[in-house]
Amino acid sequence: MWAPRADVSVRRVYQRKDSFYRRAKSAGYRSRAAYKLIELDRRFGFLRPGDRVVDLGAWPGGWLQVAAERVGARGVVVGVDLTPIAPLPPPVVCVTGDLRSTETLAKILERCGQQADVVLSDMAPKLSGVRAADQARADELVACAFEAALALLRPGGRLLLKLFQNEGTAAWMARLEQHFESVRATRPEATRAGSAELYAIAIGFRPSDSKTRR
Repeated sequence: MWAPRADVSVRRVYQRKDSFYRRAKSAGYRSRAAYKLIELDRRFGFLRPGDRVVDLGAWPGGWLQVAAERVGARGVVVGVDLTPIAPLPPPVVCVTGDLRSTETLAKILERCGQQADVVLSDMAPKLSGVRAADQARADELVACAFEAALALLRPGGRLLLKLFQNEGTAAWMARLEQHFESVRATRPEATRAGSAELYAIAIGFRPSDSKTRR
């Protein structure tokens, strides 16, 4: 469903994907992944002026840069990662810590000033080449981001969550539908050829449901 068109050669696909790296470097973005967020926000409009945004697994900061452009000076963008993120100008602030820690979640909410309007997650595991192990690690990261989003989002908030196409994808989509009014999945143009990743865009967080259905 999300595979590249059959009439596009592998060589052409890689040339097209490599262009995002060159564009990111030229534009001053810290990663080519910035163009994924730019495209997804253009299509779905989930980043708005004045928003309080939390970016999970934010290193090296490409998504933080894009989010800051979208929310403007009235917004707040909090980047979270185990790896320290090189400072970025306001409205970006960064937290170094483990999302599974209640202390880290408390720090994020403190930096936000209140619950977040938007939670972003582009987290991905380091691949070992062992399918079962890689899939388990990917699902662990999705679960970590999902639980953090439930703790951080305000009622009506929005979530952009990286998933991975595997046997558990349908279950994750169903789980998101329990907690959000609208859920869609897509692959942005900047996704690398052959990647199993896709992104769920979940709109309209229902915190009362999250409390009763866990």
